[in-house]
Amino acid sequence: MSSSLTGPLQRLIDELKKLPGVGSRSAERMAFHLLKSTPEEAVALAQAIRDIKEKVKPCTRCFNLADDDLCSICADERRDRGVIVVVEQPKDLLTFEGTGLITGVYHVLMGRIAPLEGIGPQDLTIAALVERVKRETPREVVLATNPTLEGDATALHIQALLTPLGVRITRPARGLAPGGQIEYANRTMLEEALRGRREI
Repeated sequence: MSSSLTGPLQRLIDELKKLPGVGSRSAERMAFHLLKSTPEEAVALAQAIRDIKEKVKPCTRCFNLADDDLCSICADERRDRGVIVVVEQPKDLLTFEGTGLITGVYHVLMGRIAPLEGIGPQDLTIAALVERVKRETPREVVLATNPTLEGDATALHIQALLTPLGVRITRPARGLAPGGQIEYANRTMLEEALRGRREI
């Protein structure tokens, strides 16, 4: 079908197909929807895409997504700075925030240690976490990495670095299925995991 499309439309379809979970048919549907939309709607979408590339940056404290120096969580004085919840990605932070169970603050690693993919501790924000713990002296650090082989290895590496600092280190209980992903966990699973967290 797409072989007879005009150049700009075909280019849009090709770009949309690069998005995760978008196949040829979905890309075509989206492209034709945009073609039928008003110029204002299309420009608003284009501007939103431009804005996330130009204005969204890592929070200078926790590495969450932000459009200022600090993200909204770090800027919120009501948060309990004595508890730092360490997650792999900003989407994991959003999952925990959606439960309403976390009153502390976060630290986003921006990945996990995965030697087979060429990702080592130096590629993550682990050094910044260690310096932050030294500076802020929290009561507890919750290592909420995904319950996968790589997530567990990342948690063990961080534990080894933080233990000499004397901070309490915990890990969510296995209300989270081994090998699972935090972003797919429901509130009940996360609540069970957080309430049953244990020293490591």
